[in-house]
Amino acid sequence: MKNIGVLLSFALMWLLVWLPRPVQYWLGALFGKLLYRVAKRRRHITEVNIKLCYAELSPEQQQIMVKKVFEENAIGLIETAVSWFRDPAYSRKRLTVEGLEHLNQAKSLGRGVLLVGAHYTTLDMGGVLITDVSELDVMYMPNKNPFVDRLIKRSRERYCDRVIDRKNIRGVYKSLKDGHVFWYSPDQDYGKKSSVFAPFFGINAASVKFTTKFANINNSPVVILSHHRKPDNSGYIVRFSKALEGYPTGDDVADATLINQKLEAEIRKCPEQYMWVHRRFKTRPDGEQGFY
Repeated sequence: MKNIGVLLSFALMWLLVWLPRPVQYWLGALFGKLLYRVAKRRRHITEVNIKLCYAELSPEQQQIMVKKVFEENAIGLIETAVSWFRDPAYSRKRLTVEGLEHLNQAKSLGRGVLLVGAHYTTLDMGGVLITDVSELDVMYMPNKNPFVDRLIKRSRERYCDRVIDRKNIRGVYKSLKDGHVFWYSPDQDYGKKSSVFAPFFGINAASVKFTTKFANINNSPVVILSHHRKPDNSGYIVRFSKALEGYPTGDDVADATLINQKLEAEIRKCPEQYMWVHRRFKTRPDGEQGFY
């Protein structure tokens, strides 16, 4: 009985994925406008993030971006449902890929590939799209609700080779040792214990050191990934960068700074489709006051 609400939510999501795409986008944008008004805590977090990272914009321009972020995140929820419940071919037929030669070159080395991305609103959709051109192992955070966790994991296992619990570091080792492409998104704040401070949009941000550790497992090349819905809603773009040169450097701060710079450059291409609703700058250096 405790999962009745969850079942009804997933039933609604299932129904939404069969609507025409323009209707999905319209409903998503409408829901985003509603969330902007009622989700005050998330709105505050987003406003702080945009003010910090886009200080060059006027307050009016920043507020317009905040509203757009909520609309894009809500559309992303519907796209997530599409990735879970519809045939992957439904989305892949509208895919444009840039830089696939870079990924293939990195794979040809036979040492596995560390595919480094960020938390875009098209996160689950990105998995569907990427696996049209390459096999893929992914890391995920288990949901506290076992029922929801099983559904999400099984949905991702439809198109990913391995879905690895973020605490299963041995699983990551095996993925790269087996020569697989492993997708990892290190752009969230996990506290001081496993992080160093490095600039992200000009702000010191707690940046995890695992990217360096994973790359060192099998001397795996690191390729930067991004995925966005096209501005005219006609489809999706997936981009693969050239493998990073001279990475890791042996300096955790320098490594984190480089990764943050590369991710920032991709986020700036379509900033509204980034998940600014998370407290990216939650952890502060000693003596520095918090932002939120």
